[in-house]
Amino acid sequence: MLDDILKVLILSLIEGVTEFLPVSSTGHLIVGSALLNFDSMAPPLFEIFIQIGAVAAVIVYYRRTLLRHIKEAKSKAAVRRFWLMVALACLPVLVLALLFGDEIEAHLFTPPVIAWALIAGGIAFLIVERLPRFRLDRDEPAMSLTDITWSQALAVGLAQALSLIPGVSRSGSSIIGGMLSGMRRRQSTEFSFFLAIPLLGGATLYKFLTTVNGLDAGQVQLLLLGAVLSALFAWLAIDWLLKFVSRNSFAAFGYYRIGAGALILLGTASGWFA
Repeated sequence: MLDDILKVLILSLIEGVTEFLPVSSTGHLIVGSALLNFDSMAPPLFEIFIQIGAVAAVIVYYRRTLLRHIKEAKSKAAVRRFWLMVALACLPVLVLALLFGDEIEAHLFTPPVIAWALIAGGIAFLIVERLPRFRLDRDEPAMSLTDITWSQALAVGLAQALSLIPGVSRSGSSIIGGMLSGMRRRQSTEFSFFLAIPLLGGATLYKFLTTVNGLDAGQVQLLLLGAVLSALFAWLAIDWLLKFVSRNSFAAFGYYRIGAGALILLGTASGWFA
């Protein structure tokens, strides 16, 4: 049991740190679980469930904004419109997950797929950051989340749908989709955070309800421990990332993804993964 708790601590740290960074938390968790030989429950239940901690972190971090939106929902059209944009951006992922979710889990949740998805996403970040219109401008005018248009929300949703492939990164694909559609990098990043509330929350709830009858008390305790720990680490990562994107480009994440993907391919060839 102590061995499992240590593994949960490590995996929760991975989840919390990587969930909102554009590096694919699911990909890192699958590879981490394989390296740690964490088999206390059938994959990818643990990897999906502890994402609820990231949802909790977003809710706590943006609690004042969320409470204000609840109070203003009836009186302010801009607030209602913003949440319609969130719903629109979530729609492509939800439709594809319902249609192909089981097949994706059965065939794509493997280290080689994750490696190539990481590399492809890293190259995409480097290309986007080299485009003249995406050169970092610290003096760029701030844009409100309520300024997001229908076309921008749909572009984010279509890009985010690629994140059903492990290794692509939900946050990474939605940020790139937002930037390509005309959003500022901080605006696109924050919009990605809000999308996590319905998407990750819904995925976690669905996975838990469809598997809870097959779990014993010890497994439930490990899931809850992982969720609490990942919430703490994710909260810290949100604050750091918002400060980072205000002063830096995403190129560093592009190089990291390519390096991580190459290491995973090397590990696969060397038989590191069970």
